[in-house]
Amino acid sequence: MREQVFTTRITELLGIRHPILCGGLQWLADARYVAAVVNAGAMGFITCLSFPGDPERFRREVRLCRELTEGKPFGVSVSIGRRPDIVEILTPMLDVIVEEKVPFVETSGNNPGWLLPRLKDAGCTVIHKVPAVRYAVSAERLGVDAVTVISSEAGGHGGQYMVSQIVQGPLAADTLRVPLVLGGGMGDGRHLVSTLAMGADAMMLGSRMVVAEEIWAHGDYKNHVTQIDELGTRVVMSSFGKQHRVLANPTAQTVSEMEAAGVSDFNSYRGLLAGELVRNAYQGGDWSQGLIDMGPAGVFARRVEPVEAIIDSIIDQAVLALDSLKAATGQVCAQAVA
Repeated sequence: MREQVFTTRITELLGIRHPILCGGLQWLADARYVAAVVNAGAMGFITCLSFPGDPERFRREVRLCRELTEGKPFGVSVSIGRRPDIVEILTPMLDVIVEEKVPFVETSGNNPGWLLPRLKDAGCTVIHKVPAVRYAVSAERLGVDAVTVISSEAGGHGGQYMVSQIVQGPLAADTLRVPLVLGGGMGDGRHLVSTLAMGADAMMLGSRMVVAEEIWAHGDYKNHVTQIDELGTRVVMSSFGKQHRVLANPTAQTVSEMEAAGVSDFNSYRGLLAGELVRNAYQGGDWSQGLIDMGPAGVFARRVEPVEAIIDSIIDQAVLALDSLKAATGQVCAQAVA
């Protein structure tokens, strides 16, 4: 594990060595992966909705993570969907979070106001993830401890506004008072330096991490990700206002062609949108099926390797980027004096 190079409000808030958060990955962010992230000096989040309807399995995963981290704190990701029974679905998961004394919770999706009092009363630190600065302001008013703002480069659902990170990052830093994390398109140590330079306190990784050895997905899927280029993703479902950035595969191509042809009946797409196709892709390695969340940062996932090696390489790259900046700044200062 690399020594601490950066101290920010996020490293202090979460008690971590590096200002790097690895966001909840549906089905993939289990105890072993999250423990590897924590043991590498960053912060990870078990995705509670990977265990829908089975809170006791979720509890076992939380306990396993605690064992694998040897008691070091870790987080849980809670996605607040729009379905009418979401409160009933999430309440048993919140019970586990509170009873197991999970210290860090990443919330996302809809307004977290209804669950914040219970989490805060339990002593949880809550980081709410949003796709636009206006939502971050609302979350700050609700009393969350920190905010993650993702950009149009993020894999999965990037929100309706789809503002790029280079614009949204500085705007968020200028607007918010709470600690700020930036996500979307991040996959390199130079991104970490640029994140801090934009005024944020940490960067979030998602797509970059799917090739980690500790991710349980099939090797064929991981190997395919190591081969994609910067054009390896596409945005679909824009015609429904549900922008979804996914791996460019035959399913995504079919959806794009249907949208281009003006197919407006949502039911016509349901078979292509089934989450089970994505789960099968992870399990069996057939990456051609399903809308598989993937951001362009997947291009930086050039090899399958342990989580710690990924985090270490990002810190090494960040140090090199800092050295380059110092050299450039020295030249500028020398010219100014002359």
